[in-house]
Amino acid sequence: MRSLFGNCASGLAGLALAIGLALGAIVAPASAQEIKQIKISEKHVTSFIAAQKDLTALGPELQAAGEKIDAKLQAKLEDVAKKHGFANFAELDDVAANISLVMAGLDPQTGSFTDPVEALKKEMDEIKKDASIPDKDKKQMVEELTEAIKSTPPLQFKENIDIVKKHRDAIEKALQ
Repeated sequence: MRSLFGNCASGLAGLALAIGLALGAIVAPASAQEIKQIKISEKHVTSFIAAQKDLTALGPELQAAGEKIDAKLQAKLEDVAKKHGFANFAELDDVAANISLVMAGLDPQTGSFTDPVEALKKEMDEIKKDASIPDKDKKQMVEELTEAIKSTPPLQFKENIDIVKKHRDAIEKALQ
């Protein structure tokens, strides 16, 4: 099971790194290169939303397991995935990662999409130009954003944006 969770100076950078299954549990970290970008469908998104209640119920077990998910817990994850129409948990996790990748690029106020990599680059440029930020802090912020840019993949399937936007409120509600 893979998910990405990171701490960055910027909310956008943090959100961009929060690509993966949003269970409220921090699970085995992975590199962005491990994200399998797929074209998601309406069914994928509605099934992902429906699965959240069952996945949230497993949150305490996932937290206790940390990076070492035993066969019993893995079987529970597989059962949840199959119950909601996924071939297996890996497919559910791929869908979650793709939804999160789009969500990371949606402006909370306007709902407009900016590719997370482009948004991070823009933020880094603004920080570099901001004379009010002390050099030491600026250097650290730039380093963190550089790492976030390296680990955040650009969106391959632009058609995923409209599907996620359509279900954005339901996704956010399900992940609370």
